[in-house]
Amino acid sequence: MKRDRIICGLVLILLAAGVGAQRGFAPSSVTAQTRGETYVIRNARIVPVTSPVIENGTVVISDGKIGAVGPSAATPAGAKIIDAAGLSVYPGMIDAGTELGLTEISSVAGSVDTGEIGNNNANIHVDVAIHPDTSHIAVTRVNGITTALTEPRGGTIAGQSALINLAGWVPRDMLLKSPVAMHMTWPGGLGQGGEFAFTRQQRSIPDLRREQERELDSVRKILRDARAYADAKDARAKDPSLPRQNADLKLEALIPVVRGQLPVIIFANVERDIRGAIAFADETKIKMILSGGLEACRVADQLKAKNIPVIVGPVLRNPDREDDPYDAAFSNAATLVKAGVKIAFQTLDSAQARDLPYHVGMAAAFGLPKEEALKAVTIYPAEIFGVADRIGSIEPGKIANLIVTNGDPLEVLTQVKHLFINGREVPLTTRHTELYEKYKARP
Repeated sequence: MKRDRIICGLVLILLAAGVGAQRGFAPSSVTAQTRGETYVIRNARIVPVTSPVIENGTVVISDGKIGAVGPSAATPAGAKIIDAAGLSVYPGMIDAGTELGLTEISSVAGSVDTGEIGNNNANIHVDVAIHPDTSHIAVTRVNGITTALTEPRGGTIAGQSALINLAGWVPRDMLLKSPVAMHMTWPGGLGQGGEFAFTRQQRSIPDLRREQERELDSVRKILRDARAYADAKDARAKDPSLPRQNADLKLEALIPVVRGQLPVIIFANVERDIRGAIAFADETKIKMILSGGLEACRVADQLKAKNIPVIVGPVLRNPDREDDPYDAAFSNAATLVKAGVKIAFQTLDSAQARDLPYHVGMAAAFGLPKEEALKAVTIYPAEIFGVADRIGSIEPGKIANLIVTNGDPLEVLTQVKHLFINGREVPLTTRHTELYEKYKARP
């Protein structure tokens, strides 16, 4: 009987391996071999982002990293040559807030894994829930996005986000950094539109504000408990004779937050809520990053003074207030940058994350300098998330996340001709291109 179970198990393993091969999976050794290939992109216009543009130069990719950049970089023997005459090389773009890998079809509950019930989900970390085979990833990356922050939803304290490269056979292959930040939605939803609009119409502002304060008091208590939990844990580490405390995964996850080691990305849109979030961060001594920030331009001086970055977006949206100008969301980024606030851009989506360049392009059309717009989807998010030594610009030693385009990547008509993630050239095929080819060939 035991022998039969072993045989059945081996058969299932072999069948699974066959299915994996049919779906495009392969052993990790193949991944390592692929990443060891050397590429040379030459005769290209190179836009390093952190240094002047090289009008005619060469980029060498070796072992997944950028090996050399310059007008006269040497070509290693055996390298694959890409003649990029008439094309430009840019760092891959970074979407600083998405649901990529967590959502497939929003109307099908079984394909959505973005949130948990309850008000405090600090112990949730999305890196174990990412689905590498989602069709949204391929569609997103062929538009020049190579990296994305994928983040949780649900509760006031939603959980921990992960920064992923948009290529890999398992979540571990994709992870660039995890956790990146703890995520918090500012309680009350005053003026946030969307799902909160109906609530605002049905309840008075004083009632909403009282409820908001109750929720904030709850978060304050959670953070105080986390700080006490951390202190007790440190005390026992110094003196093992002290009583052992019961483990609490939620408080454990908040220790880096209350110690200032892990930033908190707070989603808030209206001016009053943003000011409240800034005051709350000061009071609780947490490191804050503002997300959303539709009215952040109204408190730009305060954000600059506190050195709080803003993850702007979505940009392609209507104004939140009836008396706002039509371009309130479009011009917000320009106002923040003019005040000296560091920004990045987000789509807060999965299926529409591919539109990131157009959100940024719209902000550029409404006053954001082109150079700042490009930095806001490359080096600035890398700096905000603490990975600027690895991605965000074209520099020797950094991960080779690169795009080769026939124009400005923020323009609608620009096409990506070559795409590299982790130094591997990724095919520019998606479900969209497959359907296009299928129906183009229809008799």
